[in-house]
Amino acid sequence: MAAASDSNKSLSEQLGKRKALQVTLVVIAALVLAGNFVLKSLGDASTPAEGAEGSALEALSQLDIGEWEDEDGYDRDEFGTAWKDVDHNSCDTRNDILARDLENLEYTEGDSCQISSGTLEDPYTGDEIDFERGPHSGDVQIDHIVALKNAWVTGAYAWDQEEREQIANDPLNLVASDGPANMGKGADDTSEWLPDNGSYRCEYVAAQVAVKIKYDLWVTQDEHDAMADVLTSCPSEPLPTGGL
Repeated sequence: MAAASDSNKSLSEQLGKRKALQVTLVVIAALVLAGNFVLKSLGDASTPAEGAEGSALEALSQLDIGEWEDEDGYDRDEFGTAWKDVDHNSCDTRNDILARDLENLEYTEGDSCQISSGTLEDPYTGDEIDFERGPHSGDVQIDHIVALKNAWVTGAYAWDQEEREQIANDPLNLVASDGPANMGKGADDTSEWLPDNGSYRCEYVAAQVAVKIKYDLWVTQDEHDAMADVLTSCPSEPLPTGGL
């Protein structure tokens, strides 16, 4: 009888320990689930990355978000004749930008403005392009960083002629670039097109933000979000200044 009693007692102890272990595991599982819920809640409530003082990311918050307007009314001629001498330095805008962005410059004989040849370290592709005026001049084009059609549909449709000519010739909104890359970009905004050269994307988007702030243009929600995605990777990228 004593042996049977000891056996029953041992069985009861084993069952008790097993039940206690099961309860402990349930408690641990509940704590893990609760912890995951808290972490998820904290993550959902987290604030977007903030840019450094004076950065393009910080400035992005200044842009209004809206929708495109009057897309059908766009015409390049609304921005004046291409490459006017708006800064009155006796050189047209195209040659001004070539002189700024190209290296190893050569000028046309007898002309202190016209660039005849040079070398471009293309920001859009990362390639080196030899520019030579003539049949292949289009290998290097001058791109409007904020495309003129994009400017039109985000505010410029309501401007006077003088302001439209200014943004079309403002060095802040211009960059010498690979011709085919420029043509491929067309009028796309940041949500639709970015340079293949990843190392230039932060500078490119920062320039777009600067131009849109300077000229009080707005962005679409998709454009804003794409800008934020790029600039979050470089929160100290400065907001460009200058131009006309």
